[in-house]
Amino acid sequence: MHLVVPFAAPLSDAGRAALQALALPNLQRLLAVLGEAQADPGDEWSLSPPHERVLARALGLARPDDGLVPLAALEARRAGLLDEHPREGWAWLRPVHWSLGTEQLSLHDPATLQLDASGAREVLGAIAGLFLSEGFELHDRWPSGWLCRHEALAELPTASLDRVIGRNVDHWLGADPRARLARRLQNEVQMLLHAHPLNVAREALGLPAVNSVWISGTGRTPARELPPGLVVDERLRGPALAEDWARWQQAWRELDAGPVAQWAARHAATPGAALTLCGERASLTWTAAGRASALGRLLRGLGAAWRAPRPAAMLEAA
Repeated sequence: MHLVVPFAAPLSDAGRAALQALALPNLQRLLAVLGEAQADPGDEWSLSPPHERVLARALGLARPDDGLVPLAALEARRAGLLDEHPREGWAWLRPVHWSLGTEQLSLHDPATLQLDASGAREVLGAIAGLFLSEGFELHDRWPSGWLCRHEALAELPTASLDRVIGRNVDHWLGADPRARLARRLQNEVQMLLHAHPLNVAREALGLPAVNSVWISGTGRTPARELPPGLVVDERLRGPALAEDWARWQQAWRELDAGPVAQWAARHAATPGAALTLCGERASLTWTAAGRASALGRLLRGLGAAWRAPRPAAMLEAA
């Protein structure tokens, strides 16, 4: 069993303050028993956030290239789409809304588009010709997005959508020459959708325009699947991306009372069981020892739990 928690530690000052004010008793008792964590350090400017790097290692990519965590290819294999092209590149193509502020161009969470399957098909129908004319193959996997296949995607680093939401798009577009085709198509999508009837109708309903797309999850099909015992709990993601720290705190409390407490009860003495907490820069992984060793740690931990570091202190570097 490997429990992975993305967005466990925010980067903003307001988010850090929310973390410092948060009591997580089950996690604190558990960390007192598990001992030292293995860190995967990084910074907030990497294309692949820490939780995606955890998935890359679980897929057998010991040192994944930044921006090449092949999550789209993984989904393509699960959907039975690989057939005679197992080594071509895949990507997620997602409709998004960009807004121009006073200082930057920002990308909004795609969930704010409120697109249903019918609306998504309408958008895909409008832009598909641009991609098909360049040899892309498109597959509708709504609500996750659209899968696309093209040889240019095999080695094209792209920024995770989790990196870009709410931030300046310009930084994440990059200047890699391998991205020229993708960037040109992105520009053509923006021109096509500007004042498109589907957006006129959306704006009449008070909905944000679908005015761009984001390409991510690029790379070739990994050699293996994710381990069956790996669970990614994403309940902190939405509140963190929305910078709703009261809701984020509540989600953390629910996580502490639920999956964290359950992991402690069922897996703290299971050799190899792991707990990974991910921030925006780094991840921290605690691995359970064997039962005998775990019992010894538990006895020591019962006496030391009251003076164990608070989870917020451990997550400061994440």
